[in-house]
Amino acid sequence: MTKSIHMDRLTLGVCYYPEHWPEELWEEDFRRMREMNISVIRMAEFAWAIFEPEEGKYDFSFFHRVMDLAHNYGIKVILGTPTATPPAWLTHKYPEVLNANVEGVLYRHGMRRHYNYSSPKYRALSERIVRKMVEAYKDHPAVIGWQIDNELNCETNVFYSEADHEAFREWLKNRYQTLDNLNKAWGTVFWSQTYTDWEQVHLSRPTISNTPNPHLALDEKRFFSANTVSFAKLQADIIREMAPNHWITTNGTFGHLDSHELTDEILDFISYDSYPQFSTIFPGTDEKPLLDRAWSMKLSNVRSMSPNFCVMEQQSGPGGWVNRMGMGTPRPGQIRLWSYQSVLHGTDLLVYFRWRTATMGTEIYWHGINDYHNQPNRRVREVAQVGEEFAKIGGVIAGTTYRAEVAIMQDYDNEWDGEFDNWHGPLQWQSTNAWYKQLQYGHIPADLITLRTTTTLEDLAKYKVIVYPHPAIMTDETAALLTQYVELGGRLLFGARTGYKDLNGQCYMRPFPGPVADLCGITVEDFTLITGTVPPAELEWKDNKLPMGMKAMGFNEVLQINNPDVEVIAWYTSEYYAGKPALTRRPVGSGSVWYYGAAYSEPVVDTLIKELGLESTVSDWLEAPAEVELGIRASSSGAQYVFLLNYSDQSALVKVKKPVKELLTDSTVANEIQLQPYGVMILETEEK
Repeated sequence: MTKSIHMDRLTLGVCYYPEHWPEELWEEDFRRMREMNISVIRMAEFAWAIFEPEEGKYDFSFFHRVMDLAHNYGIKVILGTPTATPPAWLTHKYPEVLNANVEGVLYRHGMRRHYNYSSPKYRALSERIVRKMVEAYKDHPAVIGWQIDNELNCETNVFYSEADHEAFREWLKNRYQTLDNLNKAWGTVFWSQTYTDWEQVHLSRPTISNTPNPHLALDEKRFFSANTVSFAKLQADIIREMAPNHWITTNGTFGHLDSHELTDEILDFISYDSYPQFSTIFPGTDEKPLLDRAWSMKLSNVRSMSPNFCVMEQQSGPGGWVNRMGMGTPRPGQIRLWSYQSVLHGTDLLVYFRWRTATMGTEIYWHGINDYHNQPNRRVREVAQVGEEFAKIGGVIAGTTYRAEVAIMQDYDNEWDGEFDNWHGPLQWQSTNAWYKQLQYGHIPADLITLRTTTTLEDLAKYKVIVYPHPAIMTDETAALLTQYVELGGRLLFGARTGYKDLNGQCYMRPFPGPVADLCGITVEDFTLITGTVPPAELEWKDNKLPMGMKAMGFNEVLQINNPDVEVIAWYTSEYYAGKPALTRRPVGSGSVWYYGAAYSEPVVDTLIKELGLESTVSDWLEAPAEVELGIRASSSGAQYVFLLNYSDQSALVKVKKPVKELLTDSTVANEIQLQPYGVMILETEEK
């Protein structure tokens, strides 16, 4: 099930912090916002100390004045519940609400997100402030929705307070019922770790070599997620009860949180905070990295929860705290480019962070649209241009959805298990990045989807190709679903380390790849982790489709053919397993399943893209260089809107082989067109 925001038109907003500024600035701010076609503000998510300056004493008048003035200017308001930043009186009086590191040392007041979700006192105080806040503002005509907390599990996504240890035990009791079941699931017979009393069970604590039981480590992350969802639900239930006409969201998709479950069970839609420059701080060592364009993969993940969503924080300037995360100033055109990157991938409500750069605090270098001096600048002009364009095209684009026939699949169990397991975790990032990057450069739109227990055959069948690179944890039920997908005509691709673990993270006593061995028609005869002095083997593709000397990265599995239908596509040409199969294909029903005994690299992906016959759906009438992202939003009536986003600082030559309408300029284009550095075009056409 997916949940979307419902907007009549593309809408522009901005994060606003009136508590940081003299009241005399507010009216001028709102007047200027409207001139820029900004019609929504988000605020109050860090204002607990204003709402409740002392325990039990409340004052909601400040933001009433702000909202009254905003309403006079026709500006709508998203209110954030203030639980991300408990005030000093609270943490001083009730230190049990503080989070702790794995050694048990408390995180003290002075930052944000320094609380834990498990503390009964913090839950009670959070419930009370949210109830009081909703009661105060639920009838204000400017309010349209609520953001729960702010960036759940940002800053830290692990929790080791005493309250967390206690809550973990209760969660385990509900999951396993008995200690015998827990001991079996965690394999505690190994190293004499068997528990005989629930009080002996804890979250991870310091151990020799910092190596907790791996099955505990997996359940720990499941608990962190469930606890976060529970904390969000506490707040959402109050808003649903008291303000049923307001929508509910929260912002971000951070670690150790099943954001799909959070969205399905609690929210009306998910929101996201989009900062593409994060991808440029550590660009990586691979050839031709995606850089800021890599943020499209994160937006694709958000789209798997809400096909149409809100970006609650869109980068609008250089970012950074006083002591970390410094990012350079966006070049002219990049803020607009990144805005349309969000729109392409499903954003219908785009909220910039922030209106004006703060002059105090940790984020004095996290710049907003306006500088400290509040005078006109090129960022203001660039956002105003986006506002004008939204006013022009917003009614056409809103409600349309991204179209893709290829999907890269992931799941939370393998993500969380892979954080701790070096024998499969690193392979996932390598393969996902290689596939997404080469599909991007090939102008082949792709979705990033998450396999869940609720995933149906219908969810998968809309894709012609699904890449599920390294699902170490695999159940027979999942294998049966994937078999149905292939039989109906789907093409499914696995990678090394598939299917050797159960849901507890324990290894099956069955030949790899376990539950999908029969589907693939192969088993793993031998294997090696590529590490240290162990080199990757070289590959040879049938018909010599790979360059000489190409290597199989990350892990090498030697495949044994067990079904006469299996065709060997590539084999190893070096190491002691030279001549053995490395990549196989088996036809099943109307589809096929592929198994590659390594992590996917860019050359291997490029060869597979050709082998699978994948190409851009508009290649018959449109050509663009690799530097340009191509994606499509389409309506249910058959209209489609082809976005062209130039991430290069050089002009890009685009060839349009038939006359088509360009929405942003309201002109007809054809033949050869120069797309400006960081330029954007949206071409309107009909689906084939």
